[in-house]
Amino acid sequence: MGCLTNVPDDSEWERFEYVEPEMGVDFHLKFYAPNRTEAERIAKAAYARVEALNGIFSDYDPNSELRRLGRAPVSEPVKVSLELFDILQRAQVLARDTRGAFDVTAGPSVRFWRQARKRGQMPPVRELQAAQKRVGYEKLSLNAANRTVTLGAANLQLDLGGIAKGYVVDEVMAVLKANGIARAYVAADSDLLTSGPPPDKAGWKIELRNVDEFGNLYPRTVFLKHVALSTSGDTEQFVEINGRRYSHIVDPRTGIGLTSRIQTTVVAADSVTADSHATTVCVLGKQAALQFADRRKLQILVLELAGDRPQVTPSRAWKVWE
Repeated sequence: MGCLTNVPDDSEWERFEYVEPEMGVDFHLKFYAPNRTEAERIAKAAYARVEALNGIFSDYDPNSELRRLGRAPVSEPVKVSLELFDILQRAQVLARDTRGAFDVTAGPSVRFWRQARKRGQMPPVRELQAAQKRVGYEKLSLNAANRTVTLGAANLQLDLGGIAKGYVVDEVMAVLKANGIARAYVAADSDLLTSGPPPDKAGWKIELRNVDEFGNLYPRTVFLKHVALSTSGDTEQFVEINGRRYSHIVDPRTGIGLTSRIQTTVVAADSVTADSHATTVCVLGKQAALQFADRRKLQILVLELAGDRPQVTPSRAWKVWE
């Protein structure tokens, strides 16, 4: 990977934008570089990193490292890549902190609920219970000294859907920084990360949903730099079954899509934290999520969409639009 040396003042650099389909979403890059040749070289390196990580983390590709790990013999330690161990370690910490509200072993329930959504029918109780018996973060043991992972049950279906995009966004920003890029915006769907702002700007322009004094939703503009932001909720992906609305977000503890109708926004120093916590606070629900955020001084914004009027509630640490 090349690095720029003796670079000029980057306030005079050109802005370049790229978008490629990666990991099932549009992966956006916006950054300032000295010229198009350098920009295209750096963008190519960034997308190569995305594809390499997807080869490790994908739960769709049967040949990914994640899927191969799920087929490992029970009780036999398996040496894994630095990236896979790192993301699993982060996931397990959050799983323990939330008592399973975040759980990468929830693959069986996620897949089961995905099929139920497609059919528009509730899953049979017995089949759901059978799937839930295969879920539980305690079925995954990590050894940091040896960088090994040990399965406590056969054929675990690991799912990094609530954390992988954030991890990859962080890694892409690392590629940009390693190549001398100090003003950048990286986004994968609703997960974004910013470094330095565009020249002569306060930050990168972002729109967040807010509610006015009359309960009307409107887009509020904020300017971000050197922070990550992730949004999660059921505003676009949901299904109605027997008159009840269920989110695409599954509670790992029940195996059922959420019905709370909230959207959460998390701002953090890195994207892997913002991504994983955005999903988690949805599962926890408003009150538990705010308590969780306050204990950890986490910046979250909870938008409640149920009832007559939408409501927005920030955590105590929220300061994005103060």
